[in-house]
Amino acid sequence: MNTRHPVAATLAVAGYIIMIVPILFVVATAFTDGETLSFPPQGFSMRWFGEALSYQPFVGSLVTSLEIALLATLIALAVGVPVTLAIHRGALPGKGIVENLFLSPLIVPELVVGLALFQQLIVTFRIDNWPVLLIGHTALLLPYAVRVTGATLAGTDASLEEAARGLGASPMRTFWTITMPMLRPGIFSAALLSFITSFNNVPLSLLLQSRQTQTLPVTMLDYVQQSYDPMVAAISTIILAATIVIAVIAERTVGFAKIFGGING
Repeated sequence: MNTRHPVAATLAVAGYIIMIVPILFVVATAFTDGETLSFPPQGFSMRWFGEALSYQPFVGSLVTSLEIALLATLIALAVGVPVTLAIHRGALPGKGIVENLFLSPLIVPELVVGLALFQQLIVTFRIDNWPVLLIGHTALLLPYAVRVTGATLAGTDASLEEAARGLGASPMRTFWTITMPMLRPGIFSAALLSFITSFNNVPLSLLLQSRQTQTLPVTMLDYVQQSYDPMVAAISTIILAATIVIAVIAERTVGFAKIFGGING
């Protein structure tokens, strides 16, 4: 702790406590043997984890969330990386306008985006909810793909690519041998942030869902409104554990400094 700035240090500790303590309450409640959400837990039991993993609405919506998050992340990267290259390395006219266009989903409220997609694609054109949900999540993730990979690319040395082309390398070979290794931390971080953002999204998913295409966060929200047992705490703890595992893998493979350092660049 930095003793030179005691006020800032105290606020930082208070912030950590505010964020972490409620999570600890949820985790502790997940192991209760009682029938309702209560703290302190009434005994110790793992039965609510079994209940959560065998509850079909949770399992089905988990599959939907994973499918949407994975596909939306892949599509956003497939579109965002070429756009980033065109903005930072190409002779694209109106680069600022193009970049702002792809960053606009960060500015427009998700409810507005969701309502527009619902009105135009589902109501007007009668498109099924699943592809519209995928379109909405992809649009939501495009700013991460463009902004994060762009921050990484802006911090690289373009002369390395020029040197490779000067030595006779084709544009494709230059991309795979020079540009892609430099972009890899940015792509990894954009993929990680995009997947988590899509998986945890509620406002957009709530507007574009149907009974057959509910995502896990929306299903959990509906369940909390109807029941007060610890099953939601159990599934939340499972998601938290999976997030920690992903974070550990990310730290071991790339490192958080490389993953998130470019975002502030």
